[in-house]
Amino acid sequence: MVGIDAKNKHILDRKYICPICTLILRDPVQLSKCGHRQCQSCFEAQHEITIKCRQCQSETSRTEILLDRGFKNDMKLIHIDCSFCEWTGILNNYQKHLDEHHSNLKCEYCGKEFNSVNKCNEHKISECEKLIVDCILKDFGCNEQIIRVKMKDHYLTEKHQHAVMKLVRQILLQLSGRQVDNDLSQITTAGTCNLVTAELQEIYEMLNILSGGIETLNNDQQRLSNESLQIQVTIPTLTEELSKVKLSNEESNAFLEGVKYNQHILNQDLTSIQEKINDFQYVSYDGTLLWKITNFQEKMIDAQSERQTSIYSPPFYSSPNGYKMRARLYLNGDGNARRTHMSLFFVLMRSFNDPMLKFPFNYKVTFCLYDQTPAQRHIIDSFRPDIRSSSFQRPRSDMNIASGIPKFFPLEIIQQKGNPYVRDDTMFIKVMVDFSDMPKTLLPYALSLNP
Repeated sequence: MVGIDAKNKHILDRKYICPICTLILRDPVQLSKCGHRQCQSCFEAQHEITIKCRQCQSETSRTEILLDRGFKNDMKLIHIDCSFCEWTGILNNYQKHLDEHHSNLKCEYCGKEFNSVNKCNEHKISECEKLIVDCILKDFGCNEQIIRVKMKDHYLTEKHQHAVMKLVRQILLQLSGRQVDNDLSQITTAGTCNLVTAELQEIYEMLNILSGGIETLNNDQQRLSNESLQIQVTIPTLTEELSKVKLSNEESNAFLEGVKYNQHILNQDLTSIQEKINDFQYVSYDGTLLWKITNFQEKMIDAQSERQTSIYSPPFYSSPNGYKMRARLYLNGDGNARRTHMSLFFVLMRSFNDPMLKFPFNYKVTFCLYDQTPAQRHIIDSFRPDIRSSSFQRPRSDMNIASGIPKFFPLEIIQQKGNPYVRDDTMFIKVMVDFSDMPKTLLPYALSLNP
């Protein structure tokens, strides 16, 4: 339990103020060597065998420090102004007033709540991290208010250092202007002796403040020196490690670039192999193709959003040594048929056998959209190639331009729920090329009748 707080504590005689907690003395104890007093709780918080007086620096053994009951009785009549309201009275009645009217308090700095004034004061003296206090050198020009936990940082500020220098100059001025004989027996009057003692006590207090500030500065300087030395030792090691990390990073990046390049090549090879596998899986060598189109709804959405407007069938052949062909389907229509009809086209592809085949290509092409119900109402349409079109000349690139039937089938029918042409999200289209009028000399290539 710390001392007693009051509005008027700053104007009371200094003998009533504890030098430890800076509050009004509570249960005062007296140091026998010098006669100064402290709160009993402040004294008990010090665990040293000898107690050093904060006012004069004299040391007193713990066994020689006693409760000063007479001084405590004298203090009962001290005039007190309540710290929390307008109440005034004597110290003897102050605690009763606090218990009756101020039992639930909140720290004005951090907001923590307490059920007694004493606990709140103890919190402010020793615990509150947000307590704002005046600098101990405010009388020397350092009038900053600082959060207590940041006091050490404040000691390093320029303003505080100026105040320290001002204090030192004042102490030196007082010492140089005063000739005090070590033998106090030469002082003939009690009044003069008391004056010198008071002045010496004031100087002791100033020196104590100064020594505390210097000690803090020395500790900070030592700490900073140690940290600086540690950093200087660590920097070369960190620099070397950083160089190794950079080199390792560069090697890793080069390796990853090589991996990415190889992966790109592998992906291309894989795509090519996959296309060949698909070709072999659905390949036909009799001039007909049965094209199974799965995931119909997904492909239709892609076509409508123009993410993928058309899809290609697997290639098929007129014979193992014949024409290479495929179909191209625009699910949402192409050109004038866009958004009204499905467009179905025939595509002539380049193959190794083209030099032996007849061009332009002029064989009839028939498309059939299967009705997958027992009704068997298939949609069948055909066309004969225009031999003047580049679409049916010998291919000079992988594929010629597609040509066929733009308005093959109305979208309004294919989009109806339950239509017979799409079942289980799958549609079937058959492509048939009529090679019946092909010259007999080419039949082995077209139909493999004479392999």
